[in-house]
Amino acid sequence: MEKGQDPYTRGLINFDPFVERRRMIGEVVAVLEGRLSNRGLALIHARSRACRKHDIHELILTADPEAKPGVQVDQIAYLAFFEVTRGAVIVAGDRIRIGDRWSGTVVGFDETHVPNHINIVVAGEEVTGREAGLGVGDAVHIIPEGDEDELSS
Repeated sequence: MEKGQDPYTRGLINFDPFVERRRMIGEVVAVLEGRLSNRGLALIHARSRACRKHDIHELILTADPEAKPGVQVDQIAYLAFFEVTRGAVIVAGDRIRIGDRWSGTVVGFDETHVPNHINIVVAGEEVTGREAGLGVGDAVHIIPEGDEDELSS
């Protein structure tokens, strides 16, 4: 699709089209370590991405208060790669829980490594996966914003 035809880039989507969504469930397959202050992640304008079962995606943390779809993010910490075990549509504003704790809120997506994987950028304390004590096999839940049943599986 040409950039000029993208409804997000053209400013046509100024409403929330999602009436109801299920949570995405996954499992950590690689724990990461490392920080960059000049990463240059270009968050796409679209605020949602479909995540298919068996796909593997990367979680990257940022404490940048300006992080949102359509901006560049430089200050990051690498968290983990996870495999999607139950596909869903995730949207900026969704909350992420890994294991028994919250890791942050989705702020956008970077497509640098597509088709290999999507970088899912998360607002939160900039800790690496190692510092957060994550482990291979930890459950990943990406929970729609406003989900009243946030703590149950």
